[in-house]
Amino acid sequence: MSIQTSEFRRGLKIEMEGIPYQIVEMQHIQQKRRAVIKTKLRNVLNGSIAEYTFLSGERVDSPDLEEKNMEYLYQDGDHYIFMDNESFEQLPIDEKVIEDVIPYMPENTQVTVQFYNGSPISVQLPQFIELEVTDTEPGFKGDTVTTSYKPAKVSTGGQVMVPLFISNGDVIKISTEEFTYIERVKK
Repeated sequence: MSIQTSEFRRGLKIEMEGIPYQIVEMQHIQQKRRAVIKTKLRNVLNGSIAEYTFLSGERVDSPDLEEKNMEYLYQDGDHYIFMDNESFEQLPIDEKVIEDVIPYMPENTQVTVQFYNGSPISVQLPQFIELEVTDTEPGFKGDTVTTSYKPAKVSTGGQVMVPLFISNGDVIKISTEEFTYIERVKK
């Protein structure tokens, strides 16, 4: 199936030269003879960004991408085991494919696994996750100003910058877009 440039929008996935891309930014520019669409594309396989200009009316392919809701079960060596929520099949995914989300992925988390041509290429965590702080400098009573931050290690091994009042044992809400602190969760 092909996609025409008039259908382009942010987040749309396209395929060029056998590589799947996601449109990150786009700008429609009217020139003397013909309109062009300037885009920033993110390579879905390796995350690199490329800029590409399309002529208005040009067609590109639609990639063979599929998403499945799965549950992360456990780690087995260099593989992470996920279960399909519909068929209950278990799927091992290599550590290299998902290394960016591993430090923030607790067991039994519902995730979206993206497949390209039948092979897993990425795991998307829920928008927010709640994790316990396991190692950070002590917090002090009265340190409620949130403009100063300190590093904190969470229960899954990841590191997040948190406000000074956060202490070991606190549960915090983290945005999974950039793995940033949102708020302390009330117990």
